[in-house]
Amino acid sequence: MTSFELRQKFLDFFKKRGHKIVGSSSLVPDDESVLLTTAGMQQFTPELSGKIKSHYSRVCSVQKCFRTPDIEEVGDDTHHTFFEMLGNWSFGDYFKEEAVKWALEFLLNECKLDKEKLYITVFKGKNEIPKDKESIKIWQDNGIPNKRIFEFGMEDNFWGPAGEIGPCGPCSEIHYDKGRKFSKGKCSIKGCGPNCDCGRFVEIWNLVFMEYHKKIQNPKYKYILLPQKNVDTGIGFERLVAILQQKSSSYETDLFLPLIESIEKSSSTNHKLQTTNYRIIADHIRGSVFLIADGVLPSNVDRGYILRRILRRAIRHAKLLNLSKNWYADLIKEIISIYGIVYPEIKTKETDIITVIQDESEKFSKALAKGLKEFKTQAIKFKIIPGNIVFNLYQSYGFPLEMTKELAEEKGLKVDEKGFEKELKKHQEISRAGVKKKFGGGGEISPQLHTATHLLHQALRDVLGSNVKQMGSDINSERLRFDFSHSEKMTSEQMKKVEEIVNQKIKQNLIIIEKEMPLDEAIKSGALSFFKEKYPEIVKVYSIQDFSKEICAGPHVKKTGELGVFKIIKEQSSGAGIRRIKAVLSKKTSKTKF
Repeated sequence: MTSFELRQKFLDFFKKRGHKIVGSSSLVPDDESVLLTTAGMQQFTPELSGKIKSHYSRVCSVQKCFRTPDIEEVGDDTHHTFFEMLGNWSFGDYFKEEAVKWALEFLLNECKLDKEKLYITVFKGKNEIPKDKESIKIWQDNGIPNKRIFEFGMEDNFWGPAGEIGPCGPCSEIHYDKGRKFSKGKCSIKGCGPNCDCGRFVEIWNLVFMEYHKKIQNPKYKYILLPQKNVDTGIGFERLVAILQQKSSSYETDLFLPLIESIEKSSSTNHKLQTTNYRIIADHIRGSVFLIADGVLPSNVDRGYILRRILRRAIRHAKLLNLSKNWYADLIKEIISIYGIVYPEIKTKETDIITVIQDESEKFSKALAKGLKEFKTQAIKFKIIPGNIVFNLYQSYGFPLEMTKELAEEKGLKVDEKGFEKELKKHQEISRAGVKKKFGGGGEISPQLHTATHLLHQALRDVLGSNVKQMGSDINSERLRFDFSHSEKMTSEQMKKVEEIVNQKIKQNLIIIEKEMPLDEAIKSGALSFFKEKYPEIVKVYSIQDFSKEICAGPHVKKTGELGVFKIIKEQSSGAGIRRIKAVLSKKTSKTKF
């Protein structure tokens, strides 16, 4: 069965059982408590928590997901950063009995798996949450003998929430026995079975019975019953594809084989000796394609740091293989060929994706050789590489902490992570002090130019699209510089249109309104924000009537009519996927220095 056929078979199966098919949500979630979409249930958190009533009581989807805790494990047979999750949900409708019955029907009748190879795990109970005796009986009633049902605790068989708090509950996992020949090393469980780390058993489907809501009750947490009982299930798509295609790893399936072959064609080394390198590159570029398509750009913070981290790791492994120049171009095309029909956004943004990866590759490749030379110089001096040296590799050569750790491990060394964090914190404090001095409301900033950046920001979004986000700014009494996310050079027509919009709003003499409110309320109101992690709990929101709304510390004018004439002086690159505009509020621009 092909991967494409499996997706469709799953959706058709649950559609016939009254489920509404819902499209995948973005990898960038609406939930501010998490950086990325890590599970299929995240887009349904309001329905599962009972905050809103869904239009449908049964839904199913194929959700794109991204997880980062196991990045260092990518390259083995089971771990990925980007992956897909097949899921079906019930919001106060059916519960455990139907979920178990349909799961077995799909695996046995549609996927033709051997029932004797299915093993089940259930929650054994802890503290105020009781053992899931009901699920044990349901599995037994559906033909799974007690000898293939195993009990585990919170770590293995209690799911959620996706963030710190939220809906959660006990779960039943379906594991598949691949056979003794897949057992690697010593078994960690007597007699072996599900959750053994020998590699013989693979979890393929998790049935979560959401009965609880985890809430903060200082100094600990408390679990309270939800107003309705819900079902949240998730199949590891890549794992099931590997089983159905009788492969030992998903890297050998139709999802990855074309990618591996593309990398092999670009390599001058013996591919049989480079399996892990190929897998890391294929996984990380695949993940990068989907992150970029959803509006994430390389940076040193939040989602952007995750993207930069996997891109630079892929670039380093590409260097180890001596891949040809622009090796990623054909690889990206293969990824789009495999996924473009299911996720058309990666096809429509193909040019942006290639441009961002090309920019990051060129930027990092220049520093990589020098950084590796510096690492080798320091590595011969220490068994534990000091934090200040690790930070220097990060600051001067763009080496993410994890890359330096990986390089150190390859040489049997360690790094002083605490020392690195200390150096990073010191650097951030110095930077923030500079920001406070520059933007803290002192007389160095022109209120007119500061207000103009708000008009510029919204005008750029109107002309270029909502993917535009402020990435930085520098304002003084004479001019403004504004950095924003965008992968292509602006045309003269686009710049002219932006100027026209800004000057039109100036002529309309719009009123600027200032309000103080909690940060979460400001974000929910639609206010644009920049570096969210730096904001205090109570923020100022400046609205330019109904045209612009941003979280900002000021200063600003009272009406836009005070600004004069807005003029863009220059538009240029300011990094991978980032453009910079230099502008003034003056008809005479020739004497302005930048």
